[in-house]
Amino acid sequence: MSKHTLSVLVENKPGVLARVSGLFSRRGFNIDSLAVGETEHPEISRITIVVNAEASPLEQVTKQLNKLVNVLKIVELDQAAAVQRELLLVKVRADRATRSQVMETVQLFRARVVDVAAETLTIEATGTAEKLDALLRDLEPFGIKEMVQSGVVAIGRGSRSITAGPALRAAS
Repeated sequence: MSKHTLSVLVENKPGVLARVSGLFSRRGFNIDSLAVGETEHPEISRITIVVNAEASPLEQVTKQLNKLVNVLKIVELDQAAAVQRELLLVKVRADRATRSQVMETVQLFRARVVDVAAETLTIEATGTAEKLDALLRDLEPFGIKEMVQSGVVAIGRGSRSITAGPALRAAS
């Protein structure tokens, strides 16, 4: 099995996300990551789905997705031809004795502190899953109190846009 990143453009309407994710669930696929948000066109949303699957069954699910009324376009993003990022917010123990060490780690990973409390720092980091995993490994010895991580968001490299095209102009 291999990881596949799908960028799915859909009409921005209630229930669309449930229908799209339900299709994967009914076919026995586990979604590794799911992120959704509006595009530059308020009536269109982009769902970024990362799934670990064989190519052939994934192709069948993609064909079924295309049949859903609210799905406008599906593109599989090749890792080499796309920029992929995740967001991490992590609350770390950082008392007076360890605060400078935690700050050094934050700077090393080009992250930033977004909240300071007497005994903790809340850190924001963006990057690839590998970068965020490495940051968490380095912060682990200080004590991670809480964390939340977004799903993958991805966009194709270069000047082409998946939101351009006749099918999308007709939907707007």
